[in-house]
Amino acid sequence: MSSSLIQLLVLAGIAIFLILRLKNVLGTRDGYEPPKVETPREGPRRFEVIEGSADQVDNDILDHAEAGSPAAEALTQMKLVEPGFGVGDFLTGAKGAYEMILMAFERGDLSDVRAFLTDPVADAFQSVIDQRKQAGQTVEAQFLGTRETSLAGATFDTRDNEGEISVQFVAEIIAATRNAEGEVIEGDPKASRKQRDIWTFGRRMGEDDPNWQLVATG
Repeated sequence: MSSSLIQLLVLAGIAIFLILRLKNVLGTRDGYEPPKVETPREGPRRFEVIEGSADQVDNDILDHAEAGSPAAEALTQMKLVEPGFGVGDFLTGAKGAYEMILMAFERGDLSDVRAFLTDPVADAFQSVIDQRKQAGQTVEAQFLGTRETSLAGATFDTRDNEGEISVQFVAEIIAATRNAEGEVIEGDPKASRKQRDIWTFGRRMGEDDPNWQLVATG
């Protein structure tokens, strides 16, 4: 046997030996095997619900009332009775109602907004309107916009589910009152002024009628 043949046989034997050793150490893989990721030995292994987490905080309330305040507690009770109630939505509606009611009063005609007034408020507004008419007075008014709409307070009566929410409005208007001779006796028809009001709206929560009524002004 030639020396070259002996060398080939030796090399082949070494190759077979190395292949068998590698197979025993690494094992075999069939197809694609994703990498294995070890679970950390320390730290949480599951999601936990933590008291006071974001999903338990009602920002719709806390954006407008201090946590733990009587107003926040009242608003929470309202939502328990009527889950679809939203403080932000209410304030948006109250802002629109404020402009409508205020301008109806200044014009001296409450017919379009009567459904949004309780009887005592409607009677008080109408009394002022009647006094103006009897004195021959007229009011010129232009609403320039509501500069501020903010929650001023809230109460809830659990006995009858009556909720009341007070809202502070800061509006800018132009208003002037003229007497029978057309003379300006109050206000200025050419200058705007800020008007600050706190109005309270009430409603029985949980009922089908979504409309709030003005129950007090201040």
